[in-house]
Amino acid sequence: MGAGSRHNTLGIEIDVIAHAALTAGQLTALRDLFDAEYLDDFGAWNPNQPYGYAPHDHHIIARNQVGAVMGHVGWARRAISVAGHDVVIAGVGGVLISDDAHGAGLGERLMTRAAECMNAAGGIDFGYLGCRESVVPFYVSCGWSRISAVECSLDRTGHPVADPPGQPLLILPIDRNLEDWPEGDIHLRGRAW
Repeated sequence: MGAGSRHNTLGIEIDVIAHAALTAGQLTALRDLFDAEYLDDFGAWNPNQPYGYAPHDHHIIARNQVGAVMGHVGWARRAISVAGHDVVIAGVGGVLISDDAHGAGLGERLMTRAAECMNAAGGIDFGYLGCRESVVPFYVSCGWSRISAVECSLDRTGHPVADPPGQPLLILPIDRNLEDWPEGDIHLRGRAW
């Protein structure tokens, strides 16, 4: 994905921007969106190591008619191991909607655009994300399916961590079918999103 494929629906422009192509102004606008949600709990947003999680290769950014960032979804391609099988995923994170845009369906539009972007990128088996229990219904309504597995990753300090089955993990078929997802332990081979 290059510096900008764009969709405009109901006065909201949704741009897909490669991480390396983000301008200083776009980084500032994203920092404002992230800090409005997380500053008190995690400190200032760092786009190269957001709150200790994995950074994004692609950003799906929603802006209103005056240019204010109203929402964001980020994703990064990575080959992970699931039950000993290599699976190429688009790890999704940074799903945020500004307070001004809650309840307007923007989250679903951003997730749809993210899936289109993953599909266009090619070579991605599944979208993959972890989330809070309270938002699982939202992701399911966007076509994602919950799975249960041990998830092994690196924590914010770079140490290995294994989360037991049961935490919310969801996948979205991109180039493969849902039933192609292997059952077994997931090794993210890096930090989670």
